[in-house]
Amino acid sequence: MGLIYLDSCLVIYAVERDPIFGDRVRHAMASAPRDTFVISPLVKLECLVKPLRTGDLVLQRYYEAALEQLELLPLPETAYIQTSHLRARFGLRTPDALHLACAQHYGCEALWTNDGRLAQAAHGLARDVIGTLQRSTSEGP
Repeated sequence: MGLIYLDSCLVIYAVERDPIFGDRVRHAMASAPRDTFVISPLVKLECLVKPLRTGDLVLQRYYEAALEQLELLPLPETAYIQTSHLRARFGLRTPDALHLACAQHYGCEALWTNDGRLAQAAHGLARDVIGTLQRSTSEGP
């Protein structure tokens, strides 16, 4: 049983039932029942912007309920220091570097994302679960 850090985009796809990616994310999560899915406060921030901007209280509550099902990892100062190293070395945007630094700090087994740019900086930790699912479904049996 390992920790799997979820990038904000995957949570958004799943919660908003994105017509292309929503089912894929939920299927990937269901296929890892022994793992613990984790997020950082940054994921909460990024997920809640849309419903707060639009005043959609139903979507806001839906997010809050979904986010409560995931384990929240606090972001200590050392994760921010690691973020600066990742930004300097790999040119990652601050949110992407912070997601990766958090996953690294807590020794996560994987960082699930659909952002292929994280792969080089993550040295195998970041996994494009959307791309993986697209390839496996297009290859057929």
